[in-house]
Amino acid sequence: MEYLVVSDNHGDQDILQKLLAVYGNRVDAFIHCGDSELTFTDELVSKMTIVRGNMDFDDRFPLTMILKNTVDKIFVAHGHRLNVNFGLDQLYLAALKVQANIAFYGHTHQLGCTMSNGVFILNPGSISQPRGEYAALGGTFALVHSDEKKIVADYYDRQLKQVKTLHFEFKK
Repeated sequence: MEYLVVSDNHGDQDILQKLLAVYGNRVDAFIHCGDSELTFTDELVSKMTIVRGNMDFDDRFPLTMILKNTVDKIFVAHGHRLNVNFGLDQLYLAALKVQANIAFYGHTHQLGCTMSNGVFILNPGSISQPRGEYAALGGTFALVHSDEKKIVADYYDRQLKQVKTLHFEFKK
């Protein structure tokens, strides 16, 4: 399975349109981890899975979502209600509670990728307002490949160029 994971575009619809144009038909799921600042009726919404972030005011977006396919069970949350600024414990426990093997989140505007006791946890970073160590990249999103044996995550910048130093592989 192939997932495109993006977060925190904060109203920058152009980058979402660009990503959808290039990857929309190449991935199994286009997942947005919140703070899109889109309205629920925006045409872009029908083309991706989106959760509500702290800057999304249309309450028709769910706070969390669970996606299930033949390979993975994915828990998606923005993260603000799970205190991700102070660690990933609550996110990890929320994923465990629903028996997810993957958790995607945003909110911090800082990319992150780890495997914790069988749960793959990824923040794609902010595509439009990055912070932290990789802020100079100007924004990131992630492409995640998952099969029965492993998960591979690669980060890309706004120009759709792979950041070679941000390649991660984990055994399932």
